[in-house]
Amino acid sequence: MNTTSQSAPKPAYVRIFDTTLRDGEQSPGCSMTPQQKLVMARALAELGVDAIETGFPASSQSDREAAGLIGRELRDTSLCVLSRCRPADIEASVRALDGTVRPRIHLFLSTSPLHREHKLRMSKQQVLDAVAENVAFARGFVGDVEFSAEDALRTEEDFLAEVIAAAIAAGAGTINLPDTVGYTTPNEIRGLFQRMIANVPGARDVVFSTHCHNDLGLAVANSLAAIEGGARQVECAVNGIGERAGNCALEEVVMALKVRGAYFDADTGIDTRRIVATSQLLSRLVGMPVQRNKAIVGANAFAHEAGIHQHGMLRHRGTYEIMRPEDVGWPSSQMVLGRHSGRAAVEQRLRALGYLLEESELDLVFAEFKALCEKQRVVEDADLQTLMQEGAETLGYRLASMTVSDAGHRARATVELSDPDGQRVFETAEGDGPVDALFGALAAATGVDLTLESYQVHSVGLGADARGEANLSVRFEEKDYEGSGTSPDIIEASALAWLDVANRLLRQRRTAQQEMAAA
Repeated sequence: MNTTSQSAPKPAYVRIFDTTLRDGEQSPGCSMTPQQKLVMARALAELGVDAIETGFPASSQSDREAAGLIGRELRDTSLCVLSRCRPADIEASVRALDGTVRPRIHLFLSTSPLHREHKLRMSKQQVLDAVAENVAFARGFVGDVEFSAEDALRTEEDFLAEVIAAAIAAGAGTINLPDTVGYTTPNEIRGLFQRMIANVPGARDVVFSTHCHNDLGLAVANSLAAIEGGARQVECAVNGIGERAGNCALEEVVMALKVRGAYFDADTGIDTRRIVATSQLLSRLVGMPVQRNKAIVGANAFAHEAGIHQHGMLRHRGTYEIMRPEDVGWPSSQMVLGRHSGRAAVEQRLRALGYLLEESELDLVFAEFKALCEKQRVVEDADLQTLMQEGAETLGYRLASMTVSDAGHRARATVELSDPDGQRVFETAEGDGPVDALFGALAAATGVDLTLESYQVHSVGLGADARGEANLSVRFEEKDYEGSGTSPDIIEASALAWLDVANRLLRQRRTAQQEMAAA
């Protein structure tokens, strides 16, 4: 019996129509210069958006200039400008798009009874006539015309169907049904798209688009529901910026389709690895910081502090992450150390810093860590290293005393150390200077011979509270290590910095031996 293998059907392709430079820029305080818009447009093109709405040419000289700059440089992305259903606006848009390889004119006209009465003062027939006449007029200049029925979700369905039919008949290739005031719900918008696509003449020959605002926090949910209803273009903005509470956030709708692709059976052409960089660029350009708990691009999106979560993440990242941070442009997940963190996370961070501790040693450090968390919200790497240095007397060699003399051409140093078992160790060494002699004596006492790469000392604090801080970089067995130490005496600080590294290496060696013995 012969069988023919058939590949599974491809997911539906959803266009990403980016309106960061138009609707997004209308956010109070988010205006951009034409040059800034060009910089952002380049990033959007690299991100892989299908269409960029560059502005509203009839509204300002700045928008006209930006459209021209972007149109002359970007050749592979559809570039769109917004226009009212007025011949003068359309002509301004045509001039702004001059030289653009893939131009689109995006016409809009309000359709809801509230807008018809109070904003337009137009009858239903006047709206229908304006749509037909202006779409046809724009179509005479460019082959790609989109029509938006402003406030579509509060428009009578039978009249909305008439408007859509008129726009399609006049030559619109994309029909946008915007939730202009963020009023609808997922069930409502899903059903509306399903009915319009099923019943309006010519609807199956055009692309339906959704443009949702976030007044009730439903912009992304409503956009995804519209896709379920048949929409194949999403109008969105980076970081969700836009009028009032903003637009559907590009990064959120794209990653929802990516992560839940099997559910939605749809995908986009976005290079998701560029999402974070694009978000951060926009934040710098408009001076609007991204909230820390913002999905996908917020600083806390892949950060974990709770001990239970950190423990799960260390076992398997899938326990508390549904996507990889690297897939959206973050370097890695973050284990934020704070009051809620557990032993596993602290131990993992110490290992990353080169501290390999036994259980009894970790008990002491973790107790100190918890005490520190009562004084500050977040414990950084530098704080952990300070804890390790302060706890050196129980975790390795401890400096008991030292003398350094410099007579003639050679310096001499004598050190007294307490080893990890509490035994006293004395050693003397000579060197080309006091620090060289000191490090030689420490190497003899501990049996760890380090190659000094760099050495710096400086003062910390003022007046009677001033302390010396020593920082050094050393090489040991083809690897680089760094150590630091502080003391009122700069030579003692240097000894503590050297012991910081030596103790770390000795703990690593001891742990490796224990693991080999256990194996």
